[in-house]
Amino acid sequence: MKPIKPSFLFPLLWLIISTLLLTIPGSSFPKENWLEKIWFDKWVHIGMFAIMVFLWCWAMLRMQFEKKKLERIFLLIAIAWLAYGIGMEFVQKYCIANRSFDLGDIIADGVGCVTGLFYSKMRYLPKRNLKE
Repeated sequence: MKPIKPSFLFPLLWLIISTLLLTIPGSSFPKENWLEKIWFDKWVHIGMFAIMVFLWCWAMLRMQFEKKKLERIFLLIAIAWLAYGIGMEFVQKYCIANRSFDLGDIIADGVGCVTGLFYSKMRYLPKRNLKE
């Protein structure tokens, strides 16, 4: 069995942390009214998914793909994590106590995925000396 490449350790760790956070029973969350007023949970979703996409794009940089292929891979990463976010909403609805399906969370996940994709493309792709 091959060992996990070091570049994939951070994305895998973030996946585990995110999955744990998304599957905590709703009764475990604080019931502060002011957090709802600033849509705190939506900001958490945006940040969580932006970091997720960024970390997986960062890990894929080590694979030495051509620039065009890397652009497609980055896009597929963002789509995959949005699908994960949608799937987790169904898990919350059907499998987690005191949690529910929230379309607003899916929108926040999408915003986070697009943010992570945009940042990754701006940060990494222009600087790469790869074949077009």
